[in-house]
Amino acid sequence: MTAAPRQGGSGVRTRAAPSDLIVVGGLGGLIGLFLALPVVALLLRTLASGALGFAGTPIVLDALRLSLSTTAISLVITVCLGTPLAFVLARRRFRGVGLIETVIDLPIVLPPSVAGLALLLVFGRRGYLGEPVANAGLDIAFTTVAVVLAQVFVAAPFFIRAARAGIASVDADLEDAARVDGASERQIARFVSLPLAAPALAAGVVMSWARALGEFGATIMFAGNLEGRTQTLPLAVYSEFQSGSVDRSIAAAAILVVAAAGVLVAVRSFHWGRALDLRSGA
Repeated sequence: MTAAPRQGGSGVRTRAAPSDLIVVGGLGGLIGLFLALPVVALLLRTLASGALGFAGTPIVLDALRLSLSTTAISLVITVCLGTPLAFVLARRRFRGVGLIETVIDLPIVLPPSVAGLALLLVFGRRGYLGEPVANAGLDIAFTTVAVVLAQVFVAAPFFIRAARAGIASVDADLEDAARVDGASERQIARFVSLPLAAPALAAGVVMSWARALGEFGATIMFAGNLEGRTQTLPLAVYSEFQSGSVDRSIAAAAILVVAAAGVLVAVRSFHWGRALDLRSGA
């Protein structure tokens, strides 16, 4: 007995042939295995060698605390400054918008070391803005502030892109209806646009946070690798590996993997829960 065709909104859709499913499944499984195998190998090595015990060492704990605190600060800065910009890019078309979007997307394609060097040329002691700041008694380069700035620079574009796409997908008729009912632009954004764009915003937050957590090149160029001051967890992984402490390096890397996976699972749970609520409400 042959399978009946499925009805779609644009007509009749037939089921894919078994041979096609095998090819697609094989290719998908191959890339999935390639992506999963290194992570699984790292976790297995951590458990087998007992390297997780090194996670309690002061170097790893200090790096973990610094990573969590700086990424939290950089994420707040990114959301507070990036959301209004995403609104403008999603709802307004004006001369020069293409240039602005290019500038925003540029840190995504720049090598991290180039990003760090560029930040150093601006905020370093002899940089365009660093010298006036240093004359005022403040130093930015090779401080914790530099870590935050490096994270914002490389991670903010991920949130802005996702937020822009999410806000642009909101039906403008719903916003117009709220205006007719007398809602202000702030109320429209708070009670209409942002809730409807929440899944995209959440995805942007996760991508931005993950990029900030894993930042290495820009940080080491602009902030250095000073233990307890600018040494984040990725830098600790590098330093421990370079010094020959492979187990400590593995332990720090495992913490990064577990933290990133935990956040991804939490956000996906939020997304699925929201989707179920919308379906039940419908």
